[in-house]
Amino acid sequence: MRRKWREKGHFARLDSAAFPRFEPGSVWLVGAGPGAPGLISLLGYHALSEADVIVHDALVGPSLLELANPRAKTIFAGKRGGKPSPKQADITLKLIEHARAGKRVLRLKGGDPMMFGRGGEEAETLARNAIPFRIVPGITAGIGGLAYAGIPVTHRDANHAVMFLTGHDEKGGVPEGVDWDAVARAVPVIVIYMAVKHLALIAERLLAAGRSGDDRVAIISHAASPAQSVIETRLADIGQLILADIPTPAIVVLGPVSNYRAALDWYRGALRENSLG
Repeated sequence: MRRKWREKGHFARLDSAAFPRFEPGSVWLVGAGPGAPGLISLLGYHALSEADVIVHDALVGPSLLELANPRAKTIFAGKRGGKPSPKQADITLKLIEHARAGKRVLRLKGGDPMMFGRGGEEAETLARNAIPFRIVPGITAGIGGLAYAGIPVTHRDANHAVMFLTGHDEKGGVPEGVDWDAVARAVPVIVIYMAVKHLALIAERLLAAGRSGDDRVAIISHAASPAQSVIETRLADIGQLILADIPTPAIVVLGPVSNYRAALDWYRGALRENSLG
């Protein structure tokens, strides 16, 4: 693949010839990363500059949308727990309608579209309706968000395995399909998405299954953004937190990797220096 650059304003942009063609009538499912606009991939950035229609979720910040094709139509399709949200079927219908109208449709999702992001469901529906699509992976919050908090998701001296879970099911409750007894014993590090609302109950289940109350817990809110904040506690002390006061979206990590945060918390200094890339 040849790298071709062209100047546009004050930014050097990769020429579209260096990337797969974003065909009219197709949909690209793109991961935007966990927060900072610079964490989107080059292929995702290319899609932003080429799209005619951008259907984005609530985790995609305005600073990233500023990089989009200025002629593109942007459609908000955010789904936030406990708040009025577009129905999933309606979101997918918009993708199909605009694609059939000959538009280049970008479905832009925070993090990675296939990690608890319903990207698989949307791709299935597009396939059933014979809509061409491409999946562009993104940096998921369970890895990138932790890195911005100075927490390595794996460390040779701490863990050789990690588990990713969601903290709520499609009905908004604690997932009943999860074997919490097995989870408590399975791996040293557990990363939980969308868990704040039910975190006290999840902690109770893990403790009842034998997980140590001294297990370190970090809750990273608004990861990889200037609003990032981190709460550190122990699993046994989760019940003392006022969970309603914890900003969301947030990612939760249990296990010894949080011990490295004191030495690796690089982003706090970047915020002080206003160097947020």
